[in-house]
Amino acid sequence: MLWLQADMGKYRIFALTVSVSLLLDQLSKIYIDNNFVLGESKRIISDFFHITYVRNPGAAFGIFSDNAIRLPFFIGISCVASLGILWYIRQIPREKHWQHLALGLILSGALGNLIDRIRLGEVIDFLDAHWYNYHWPAFNVADSAICVGVTIMLICSWHEERQKKHQI
Repeated sequence: MLWLQADMGKYRIFALTVSVSLLLDQLSKIYIDNNFVLGESKRIISDFFHITYVRNPGAAFGIFSDNAIRLPFFIGISCVASLGILWYIRQIPREKHWQHLALGLILSGALGNLIDRIRLGEVIDFLDAHWYNYHWPAFNVADSAICVGVTIMLICSWHEERQKKHQI
């Protein structure tokens, strides 16, 4: 039983990150869905940031939104990505805390959007960043978690490569 406790400690950062990020994602989407009308927008920072309730049946930037196989495709991709992350986290040494954090963020984002696709057939987006009339497509906490997680993984990879070059 002691080996199980020691092994579970390895995944503490990962599990905590997945739990907190997924909870924030789902609670924010429930709040938006219950308190906003589809298409409603509230200004937070003039000419820069609004909370705007939209639904995205596609992927990033709405791609594949009108494709007949989009829903099974995105559900399948999310499941495969989630299983891949669960396999990969076991390969990461305990002391690589940043990578555990990064993979936790990526998994929580994949699961957050997967839950929306299964529950609603589309994803709730509401974070609307823009510069006057130039809008970035609306996104959500899950999308942000994925982007931050991927960025951390890229920085970790870059750092490891630099360390390897300096050891030679």
